[in-house]
Amino acid sequence: MTVQRRVISKNPESSAIEKKIKRGNAQRQASSWRGNWSTLTLLLLIGVTGLVSLVYFTWTGDFTHTLVSRGEILTQPRVFTVDCSEDYKKHKLFPGCTPTKCGRAISDSVVTLEEAQKLRRLAERGLSLAGSDGGASILDLHSGALSMGKQFVNIYRYFKNEISDVFTEEDFELYKDVRGRIQKAIAETFGLDSKQMYLTKPTFFSCINSTSAKTTHDEYWHPHIDKETYGSFDYTSLLYLSDYGLEFGGGRFVFMDPNSNRTVEPRAGRVSFFSSGSENLHHVEKVVWGTRYAITVSFTCDPDYAIDDPSLP
Repeated sequence: MTVQRRVISKNPESSAIEKKIKRGNAQRQASSWRGNWSTLTLLLLIGVTGLVSLVYFTWTGDFTHTLVSRGEILTQPRVFTVDCSEDYKKHKLFPGCTPTKCGRAISDSVVTLEEAQKLRRLAERGLSLAGSDGGASILDLHSGALSMGKQFVNIYRYFKNEISDVFTEEDFELYKDVRGRIQKAIAETFGLDSKQMYLTKPTFFSCINSTSAKTTHDEYWHPHIDKETYGSFDYTSLLYLSDYGLEFGGGRFVFMDPNSNRTVEPRAGRVSFFSSGSENLHHVEKVVWGTRYAITVSFTCDPDYAIDDPSLP
């Protein structure tokens, strides 16, 4: 997930992407006529030897499939393979790291619930110092970027006198450890050498609520491709820190495939990751109530775009 508007350039190479987006819009328009009929229940009363049996047939008028629901707890990673796009050929190739096996995966065993709760409290403490006027705030421990009103400030400079009361060394050690486990999970899933993967920017906490957007930075819901938005990205991951349906509504992560949308329902401690090219065009649904917390952790194969783990100033 990114927290800035994705604008797709009008050139021949982006035509396939535009078609995917237009197809998704057409599908949603085609289903909108149903209105209150989006869920149609047919009740059949069948008399059998004096007894009445009720048989329900439910039809839903959308084109969305759930890859994993919030109520599920995965004991093994759930992996979905897709064909790699041509995007990676436009950049320098790094054998053993540049995606040749593409897809998306979800795991509930990389990070514990307790660790997710600690990271959420870290995010809450940092974001409590400021926050966006719109519905999407970010906290980047690497660069120090923190949403404030309609702009960003450097948390380490702007709040230098408060930092020691907000973050601890233990917070940053946990962050580093979790990042390393996510990196290892991606490497194992896609058959990579994790030592050839590098953390890259932006990697950040996000906090999204239903407040109306005030700037384009608040418009997180637009379809986009991470490899096009940030050329350095090769693998993208998200660690969810709150529960869909319990702590917020909307806010599901949506892969926009040619014939349907496929969603991931956030669950605190759940990690979702995928190759960053146009094979994984995606967006996040608008949050309609509550607050959604997550961390986007991004990886590159190009050492020139590597960033270090954050540390207290």
